[in-house]
Amino acid sequence: MSTSLDFEKPILEIQKKIEELKEMSIDSGKDLNKVIETLEREAEDFKKELYENLNPAQKMQIARHQERPKFLDYVNLMTTDFVELHGDRVGTDDRAIVGGLAKIDGRPVMIIGTMKGKSTKENLEYNFGMPQPEGYRKALRLFYHANKFNIPIVTIIDTPGAYPGISAEKHAQGAAIAYNLKEMQKLRVPVIAIISGEGCSGGALGLAVANKVYLLEHAYYTVISPEGCASILWRDANKNLEAATALKITAPDLMKFGIIDGMVKEPTGGAHTDYEETANNLKATILEALSELDGMSGDDLRNQRYDKYRAMGAFLE
Repeated sequence: MSTSLDFEKPILEIQKKIEELKEMSIDSGKDLNKVIETLEREAEDFKKELYENLNPAQKMQIARHQERPKFLDYVNLMTTDFVELHGDRVGTDDRAIVGGLAKIDGRPVMIIGTMKGKSTKENLEYNFGMPQPEGYRKALRLFYHANKFNIPIVTIIDTPGAYPGISAEKHAQGAAIAYNLKEMQKLRVPVIAIISGEGCSGGALGLAVANKVYLLEHAYYTVISPEGCASILWRDANKNLEAATALKITAPDLMKFGIIDGMVKEPTGGAHTDYEETANNLKATILEALSELDGMSGDDLRNQRYDKYRAMGAFLE
């Protein structure tokens, strides 16, 4: 089993007991198969029930799991003929955002996503999935390219937010994100966005102005990170788990509020337990969404996207 989380400890204890019984059966020659089978069924039932009833704080832990599939994992598993396109043609090539042309079931798409690493070395290369302004400008260049050649756009987002450092501010981080929001709205091709892990603040929204927005089952999407929210409300970032609950960041609430269009099922235990099943579920969702959007004209796609975001947010007087 991969790195476990705190709430998974009861499952680990049952699995440990099963392994002990298997060893005992071999050493003693006793037939313990019935006992082992009963425990295995109990473990599977417990695991299924646990993952069907996770609270937002527990989902947040899964969304941040170091072994969760990254953008390039999905590209490798879902697409063929991927050609990465580098640079914003102005400054540099921000590795926190990766994108290029690919085919999904033979259909050309422009696929763009935030990229994290699975090791310290990789995370340094990808800046822990926190894009600089050059990354958003690179993404915008690829949006324009797709729009020019009538290629659908797919974005896969997993970021704790845009890079908040001084260098990013000097290069107009806020303006880069704002410009992406404006220009994505005007695109005349289908745009599909998937939040695959963390989807925090404008750093996520800068790639997510889409006709269809989906959330993986244990991912989260929020206007501010739970730590940032806790720091503002309670002056204590350690209250991030309370903030995660209050922010309504998971798929059921986001669907109810009209923020997302659907949820992509993950394997029991989370996406990190079965990359291929997760990628297949995600691929099926993308193809279904493209099929739904195929009959819409450029004007229809643009107007639908505009109306979708204008309708978000409601209040009572």
